[in-house]
Amino acid sequence: MKLRSIALLGAGGWALYRMAQHLGVPPGVEPVQPFSLTRYLGRWYEIARIDHGYERGLTDVTADYRLLAGGKVQVTNRGFDPALRRWREAQASAQPIAGGADAHLQVSFFWPIRASYIVFAVDDDYQHALVSGPTHDYLWLLSRTPQTRPGARATLLEQARDAGFDTGRLTWVDQRRNLAGLSAGLPRRKLVR
Repeated sequence: MKLRSIALLGAGGWALYRMAQHLGVPPGVEPVQPFSLTRYLGRWYEIARIDHGYERGLTDVTADYRLLAGGKVQVTNRGFDPALRRWREAQASAQPIAGGADAHLQVSFFWPIRASYIVFAVDDDYQHALVSGPTHDYLWLLSRTPQTRPGARATLLEQARDAGFDTGRLTWVDQRRNLAGLSAGLPRRKLVR
């Protein structure tokens, strides 16, 4: 009886672990190939997103990617919460999915939950990117600058629609604080280590 209980607990634990893994790729989304993770590193500004509870209401959202030993990537997301009048920051680790394209990463903000992070569009200069999660409910339009040209924005929206995303669900991110900091010539903030 004890052995059976242990086996059931183990099976239940494994099932919970597998449910915490959201590593799929939505239909119509293909990771960029070829993709240079090295060129992708650095600061990205969130131009628009399909909103979720963990980002809801945040403005001035940035994501910084830094390569760590062993090929993992440290991800630092930061945004301003106007309701609380303070900055919020979260760190995660990411790494390419084993045997997959470098543009399909698994990201984890806390163990054991992991999710797909798929770069499915990036321009030749790595200045604009589209990122998906495991379903069409996750989409981010990213840029190396806090603002994008209308032509670049239109191209990103068209690529997102072609990949099956409802771009009417996008929340456009206010980047005024980041723009003001760049205009004032303030030094870029250092990453928390």
